[in-house]
Amino acid sequence: MSVLLIPIAPLSKTKSRLRDCFSAQQLRDLTIAMFHDLGKTLTQVKCFDKKIVYCNAPEILEITETYDLIGIKEELTTPLKTFDNVIKDLNNIAINQYNAKQTVFTFLDIILISVKNFYEINKLVKNNQLVVCPAIHSAGISILGRNPPDIIPSYFSDPNIPSLIALLNNADNSGIGKIAIYDSFRAGFDIDIKEDLVLAYDYLRILKLTDKEVFRFLNNNLKLSIKKTNANDNRSFKITRRE
Repeated sequence: MSVLLIPIAPLSKTKSRLRDCFSAQQLRDLTIAMFHDLGKTLTQVKCFDKKIVYCNAPEILEITETYDLIGIKEELTTPLKTFDNVIKDLNNIAINQYNAKQTVFTFLDIILISVKNFYEINKLVKNNQLVVCPAIHSAGISILGRNPPDIIPSYFSDPNIPSLIALLNNADNSGIGKIAIYDSFRAGFDIDIKEDLVLAYDYLRILKLTDKEVFRFLNNNLKLSIKKTNANDNRSFKITRRE
């Protein structure tokens, strides 16, 4: 039993690093747009036995059936659980309630991910103990696959070490030998900070993904663009108001 797991933060907490770009309502709208896009992609993905969305927001849970997804309400605590504990809870639900033998975690903000990516990832998980797609712009993780699901915890909440490095260090220390690194631009690009928004808008356009809800949202709401500060250096740029 291969299960795809999609944890989604409470809408009041979603994308907090982008609050200087969008209002609280716009961030909610962006999250819902990302969910619609992911849901539409997943209607074409048939390689998982179950696809589960874990979220507290009724706006998200109401949409799940539209895309043949299983919606499970997350019960929030005070204080809120760490992300690792949320991952653990959802992973345990997959194991205990759906008899998962392999799990794959994906996230809403990986807006370029394709149907092909999901099939490739699922195949890798069946043949490896651990599958990781590194995030493009950080030492983070955009996709996490485990076989069996409880072979190793996640390390998203490590206070000192980036999640990708922490996970691989602990996998090595635990003697996990069958590890696949899924090297993919489309599966590794996520929206986390202001610069990602500007790049997302351009990448969606370049890849001819302008039918995406996220592209329409950015086209209507994003007032920023990216410009080089050094004519000979593509790493040196600044964010400016869109002309």
